[in-house]
Formats: sequence, C-alpha cells, structure tokens
Amino acid sequence: MSIEKVRGYFRQAGLEDRIREFDVSSATVELAAQALGVEGCRIAKTLSFLLGDRCLLIVAAGDAKVDNGKYKKAFGGKAKMLPHDQVPAYVGHAVGGVCPFAVREGVEVYLDESLRRFETVFPAAGSSNSAIEMTIPELEQYARPRGWVDVCKGWQPEG
Repeated sequence: MSIEKVRGYFRQAGLEDRIREFDVSSATVELAAQALGVEGCRIAKTLSFLLGDRCLLIVAAGDAKVDNGKYKKAFGGKAKMLPHDQVPAYVGHAVGGVCPFAVREGVEVYLDESLRRFETVFPAAGSSNSAIEMTIPELEQYARPRGWVDVCKGWQPEG
C-alpha cells in the first residue's frame, strides 16, 4: 500500500507522526481542503505527466492550472498527463494519493512557483485519504525535486 511506503519514508526522518489520515476522501483539491479545513490553494497537488519515456511529477498549488505554453517552454514537449490507469505503474501511487514522496526510481519531481507564496502546504501522503503539512523548505528537502519550474497559470493576483 502506498501510504505505508510514504510512512516508511518519513519514519527515517522522524516525521511519520505528521501524516494525517481521514475518515473521508481527500482525493481532490476540494475534498482535501474540506478534510483539512484549509483553503484549496494550500493543497499541494501532484500532477503526473509523460514526456517521451520520462515520468514527470509537478507539485503545484491547488488553485494553479498547467499552462501548456509554459510547460512546453520548460520541458521541450507537450503537456500530456499520464492516463489514470497507468499512474500506479509509473509513479508508485494511485490517483488521489499521488505525492512526490517514495516514488519509483527515475520519476522526476519538480515544484511549481505557485507554491512559494505559502509558509506551509499539504501534499498527499500516498493514499486518497491522507496528507502531511510541510513548510516549503521541508517540501524541497523531502520531495527531492530536480528544481523549481514556472508552468502554471490562474494563481497569480490579477494586475
């Protein structure tokens, strides 16, 4: 089970007890925000993409949407989301619990700029009813990203 892999991953860092499990689903931004009692923008959603034979995970704020032009500029190819039924095989977590922790070898993780405006965010923890609160430096440390990208739209203040 995915949450057990994530729990083991955080056990080594002494953060296992920070994983929160819910009696309700947290599989979408809206459901996670409701379960946690926070604004949806603070949910750190992890989106799964296929670029050739590469699997990319982009962790973005809950109110951000991938901008195809920005994605293509950053990665040199069209944004193609992984089909739901292929996500577990590529990533190691099922849709609804995808997170940047304890993923399969070779998966590339990137953090989107939309997250930087928050002190803490809530990524999933490997299941469709879990989350963990992390500061941005903690997310950088434990997600082990290849770097920061600016591939989303819809979250910036107008102006």
